[in-house]
Amino acid sequence: MAGFGHGTRRYPRSRGRTWSRTGPDRATLGIAGTICAVAGFFVLGIILGPVAIICGWLAMGRSWTGARPVPALVAVILGAIDTLLAIIWLAGAAAPGNGLM
Repeated sequence: MAGFGHGTRRYPRSRGRTWSRTGPDRATLGIAGTICAVAGFFVLGIILGPVAIICGWLAMGRSWTGARPVPALVAVILGAIDTLLAIIWLAGAAAPGNGLM
């Protein structure tokens, strides 16, 4: 007989309230960050770049040490490039003589 909190399954389908950062959650965050970084090159780079950096950082486990999944590292690098390019583009658009005034 199983008591409260002691399931009979060895690998339950639901992680419950502990929400550990192992398994598919890290992979999903890495892929989502990579998608945000690539999409940020085309639209809303100033928003999607930092989102990609955050998703990649969380997918790496918030550390630079140890094994890093490739999509997470790609998300961080492309997100940083994307954010930098968006800031340069915004600074260039705000420069005098660009036809804004």
